[in-house]
Amino acid sequence: MPIKVRIPTPLMKLTNNQSELSAEGETIADMLNSLESQYAGIKERICEENGTPRRFINIYLNEEDIRFLDGEKTAIKDGDEVSIIPAIAGGLNG
Repeated sequence: MPIKVRIPTPLMKLTNNQSELSAEGETIADMLNSLESQYAGIKERICEENGTPRRFINIYLNEEDIRFLDGEKTAIKDGDEVSIIPAIAGGLNG
């Protein structure tokens, strides 16, 4: 049973308009490499050149932010759910 990955709308053009994908791996980094092998160009939209997630991209493992776990080294297992969510900036002026 692979890992289910939820893809945000801005990246769906790279995934043939699929909002949920399956990926393999033992860590978030492995999973991102798995996605890249299936959908070329997706990893560079999510990660810096060194492989760490871009600061404006939030990645959640089973609804927990990986920044509070082990980042891209966070262990994953079959049946886990990963959500990739672009950060939203904004607020009220005044």
